[in-house]
Amino acid sequence: MGESVKEKKARAAEIIHRLKAAYPNSKCSLSYSTTHELLVATILSAQCTDRRVNQVTRQLFEKYRSPEDYAYADVNDLARDIHSCGYHNQKARSIVGASLKIVEEFGGKVPGTMEELVSLPGVGRKTANCVLGECFGVPAMVIDTHMIRIMNLLGLTDSRNPNQIERQLKQIFDPDDWVGLTHMIIDHGRSVCVARRPVCGECVLSDLCPSSGKR
Repeated sequence: MGESVKEKKARAAEIIHRLKAAYPNSKCSLSYSTTHELLVATILSAQCTDRRVNQVTRQLFEKYRSPEDYAYADVNDLARDIHSCGYHNQKARSIVGASLKIVEEFGGKVPGTMEELVSLPGVGRKTANCVLGECFGVPAMVIDTHMIRIMNLLGLTDSRNPNQIERQLKQIFDPDDWVGLTHMIIDHGRSVCVARRPVCGECVLSDLCPSSGKR
């Protein structure tokens, strides 16, 4: 579109305004009651729906109640407990490894910085941003598949690389809106801007979207 950064910021501000009106109750769709539970749930959510994760963690969080419980769990037992989330062996190793490091190096408390979080086994920027934004009040932006797809459709990025998209979007959206933006975009992607059948005629962003009506 040949927009300047100033023009993109203005369009981004209007997008936020409309999304807040359309999705006033948007929030993290993963169920959790502690920071460590959110960490576990986010690891499980890779290549899996949040609905499935919530079904699995309903029982999982009853069985394993602390970082220590996960740290010293039998990895094969844990893998069976999370089997339906997919990639269960890899995720079980990540959860046990991350929990063990939390117990042994961070006093049993999930750390609250990006550098510390990504030092945990199986934790990348996406998981770290989720934990930082939800539990520590740190301005953080989770780049998931909805954000990648919809931000490209909106012309606010031309990349498919999550780290590059994060950098680009942080330049044009207000930090106070970073956490909420992802939740609203996820809701929008599930209800209106659906991947295979976007309903552009019902989209509150249609006049702000260069892709509207083209699919």
